[in-house]
Order: sequence, then structure tokens, then C-alpha cells
Amino acid sequence: MMEGFEKKENGKEREEIFSKAVRAGKRTYFFDVKATKRNDYYLTITESKKQYENEGNYRFEKHKLFLYKEDFEKFADGLLEVVDYIKKNQPELEESEQEFVNVEFDDLNK
Repeated sequence: MMEGFEKKENGKEREEIFSKAVRAGKRTYFFDVKATKRNDYYLTITESKKQYENEGNYRFEKHKLFLYKEDFEKFADGLLEVVDYIKKNQPELEESEQEFVNVEFDDLNK
């Protein structure tokens, strides 16, 4: 049996192989390694954000991206290129503009 590859009670192989959660402010990103029926690994990236409703209740809004092994390298290259671009080219904010950076849209409904 592969390391980290467990079986469910019904004898079928567990779909999730490895998982990493990254908390970033009000969002959480989940990086989950899963396997197809043919045991090919792929990655799901899920963004989860708490959304408040009018009554004060909340629900989690989730967005999911599936990334297959044949696309890993191109995806990683593209992501790194874009992140590097932002780091190098993001204009610095004036001190007066920085006061408004941390406003959360969820807080406007309260």
C-alpha cells in the first residue's frame, strides 16, 4: 500500500491522498491530492470564504479548481510569473490610501 493511501470501511480506496490547508485572512485555501480510478494523482484547489446572510447566519462559499498532472509544470510556471510580476510592479500606496486597504465588504452589511 502506498504511504498515506488508506482504505475506507467499504474497502474502496480513499479519494484524498494528501491535504494542506492555508488560512489567509477570511479565506482558507485547501490543496488536496486525490486519485482517479486508475490511481493517477491530481490536485484540487478549493477557496472557502465565510459569507454572512441578512439574518446573521453564515455559510461557506466554495470555489474549486481541478489541476491534472500533465498541467502542473505550466500552471506552476504561470503562477510564479504572475506573482513575480505583481511583486515587482505593484505600485506602493500612499499613506492616506493605506487607511482604506483593510475594509471588508462583509462588514458593510452590519
